Amino acid sequence: MSASDMTLAPIPLGEPAPRRSLQARVVWGDRVVTVGGDAPVRVQSMTNTDTVDVIGTAIQVKELALAGSEMVRITVNTPEAAAAVPEIRAQLDRMQIYVPLIGDFHYNGHRLLTDFPEMAQALSKYRINPGNVGKGDKRDRQFGMMIEAAIKHDKPVRIGVNWGSLDQDLLAQLMDQNAQRAQPWEARQVMYEALIQSALDSAAYAVELGMNPAQVLISCKVSGVQDLIAVYRELAKRCDYPLHLGLTEAGMATKGTVASSAALAVLLQQGIGDTIRVSLTPQPGEARTQEVVVALEILQALGLRTFVPSVTACPGCGRTTSTTFQELAKGIDDYLRASMPLWRAKYPGVEHLKVAVMGCIVNGPGESKHADIGISLPGTGEAPAAPVFIDGEKALTLRGEGIATEFQALVEQYIERRFGTSGTS
Repeated sequence: MSASDMTLAPIPLGEPAPRRSLQARVVWGDRVVTVGGDAPVRVQSMTNTDTVDVIGTAIQVKELALAGSEMVRITVNTPEAAAAVPEIRAQLDRMQIYVPLIGDFHYNGHRLLTDFPEMAQALSKYRINPGNVGKGDKRDRQFGMMIEAAIKHDKPVRIGVNWGSLDQDLLAQLMDQNAQRAQPWEARQVMYEALIQSALDSAAYAVELGMNPAQVLISCKVSGVQDLIAVYRELAKRCDYPLHLGLTEAGMATKGTVASSAALAVLLQQGIGDTIRVSLTPQPGEARTQEVVVALEILQALGLRTFVPSVTACPGCGRTTSTTFQELAKGIDDYLRASMPLWRAKYPGVEHLKVAVMGCIVNGPGESKHADIGISLPGTGEAPAAPVFIDGEKALTLRGEGIATEFQALVEQYIERRFGTSGTS
């Protein structure tokens, strides 16, 4: 084999395209979360508690915030729920959880925002679904009441269109127009156009009523991967509003995680999207925070943001019949994630730590050298020794039954030395 021809043009670096949008500000007290422009792609989530349950909702918001959600949406669907919102906000403030709350309104949001001004003020942002604000001549008036509340209380709004609750009058109008075309579009393409027009027309009307364009965000959610990609590509061409991404009703477990990752990764790589949510249906007994973990992992995998130390681990093969490296990799990963709420303040920069837990000699030493700290465990037939590499150099070899405990202690020592107040970086 010959060496590569170095006169060739270099291969472009694998980096996401830059994003281009206006920048909104979502505020609570002294906490300001910027969205769009050159701000990081933000992670948001939504509670599934009954909002009337003040303590239960506040606890879940806290869990989501500590997991990494930078904004949390709550359902505001009844007068009782609206009355509970200021209490939830106060409870969170007492717990020193200053994450902005987003009110999710459907059908009666115009009345609730008018009748409960303390709720309107306690929220940091409103989500308005133009398909659910009213029908006929009521639509513009009720939508206008919600925008007036946003202007009065100085809150941004998200115009959140969803193809499960699309404006049927608009869809019917576009279907009629399509029937008159010489070459009619496919029904799905008409649906795409209806989603986009609903969002853009509503945003334009909000601006006409006095909303600052930079305080208007847009989403057009669907449940199909290719549908979402097609809609947002076109939406990004037609506006510079910050865009919220999410595959609605993504599903459970592996299906929901894979579908959301596939759709969001394509769009984010193209510079499309300013906030994201992974809408997972929790499995029985599964924490609501799982959707936040997946969202963080998508952004970190794309190199857009860094939230937690990364653990590189091999998948295992016939050379690694022992499950030791799998158990150690999971233990280290769980330990690092659980420690991050405390470490963010105690060890600035620790989220950039790279750890390797490898299962045999084939790639073990090499991957461990590339990590900040790594261990290469013995595979089948290898000597019962586990070399540890720190900053690219072999530091020591672990042996015996306590390898897992000893390696975790070494990771803790490394973090303290490198990222603690006496560290050098």
